[in-house]
Amino acid sequence: MTAIASFYDEYNAVIDLPAEYYLDTIKIVFQEHPPANGTWHVRGQRVAPEDIKTVRLFSIEGELDDIPGSGRRRRRTTVQRYTKIAQQHIDRNRVGHYGIFSGRRWREMIYPAHFRRFHSADA
Repeated sequence: MTAIASFYDEYNAVIDLPAEYYLDTIKIVFQEHPPANGTWHVRGQRVAPEDIKTVRLFSIEGELDDIPGSGRRRRRTTVQRYTKIAQQHIDRNRVGHYGIFSGRRWREMIYPAHFRRFHSADA
């Protein structure tokens, strides 16, 4: 299998997700933000961000990320009101949504310099 075929095989894996699940995730996480706003309910019970006392937050913004767009860094302030946070944020040029999580850009630009160090930090 060529590198390009391998990339698209993994990239297109979201096609296997039910459309309702995929679209609901996009709506909840990137459009309406109910988890951060304290208005998210699961099985009739409110998810209370104020009950979370300690969290590690590692946010990454890719210049070419066309899924959530820019500004995720600003959204983390809602979580900061409630918790003790070990946090790190990085911005990466020439990285799209897929590259933030997988592939060569992940291996070369995100994981080596940041994730390992943050992952071992004390919260």
